[in-house]
Amino acid sequence: MSRQRPPAPWVQALASARDTPSQALALEELRSAILSGRVRPGAPIPVDDVAARFSLSHIPVREALKTLVAEGLVEHQPRGAYVVARLTREELAELYVVRASLETAALPAAVSRATAEDVQVAASALRELERATATGGLADHHRSSRRFHLALIAPCQMHRLLQMFERAWNVTEPGRPMSHASAAATAALADDHVAMLDAFAAADADALITLTGVHYARLQEIVAALPEDR
Repeated sequence: MSRQRPPAPWVQALASARDTPSQALALEELRSAILSGRVRPGAPIPVDDVAARFSLSHIPVREALKTLVAEGLVEHQPRGAYVVARLTREELAELYVVRASLETAALPAAVSRATAEDVQVAASALRELERATATGGLADHHRSSRRFHLALIAPCQMHRLLQMFERAWNVTEPGRPMSHASAAATAALADDHVAMLDAFAAADADALITLTGVHYARLQEIVAALPEDR
């Protein structure tokens, strides 16, 4: 008799004990696993195992996966299979254009509405990012970079734009593209962040927009140097 294979470790790590089994919980945990890098681009998502983990039928799990497909985090393949989405280099470059456009559009309003508390939030995010960069933790680095960039634009109060920015960021997150940056490129990005915070604190929107453009140009150089394969 053949022995049933155990679920993948990342499936076993999904937090299924909170509250009552629900599609919303499955969606939250699957999204978190993808964004944290616990499950890598191209990895299959076994519907049977995920349903068993959450004590759910296949239907709510598939509905959760459909939401992640719409968010660009999951791909639906022939014969009903689901895998974590993979991006080509060209697709990744396009998403960085989207992120740059949205961030630049939000900055004038963010700077004009920012309070001293907003500046402190951004400064705290930068300190956290600098610690993560120093220790070399890729997951912490990407999470802290996200927090810093969001801190600069959150005061804009343009909620739909912020939602679009977060979704665009989410799609670029699982592959950890900036983990391929050289030490020199990483240092240049860090210098950009310091200058961006200084412009934000000085309420200099024009300088911040210019610095943001320079920063995204560096990011595109890193993306352009990535391998062609997905």
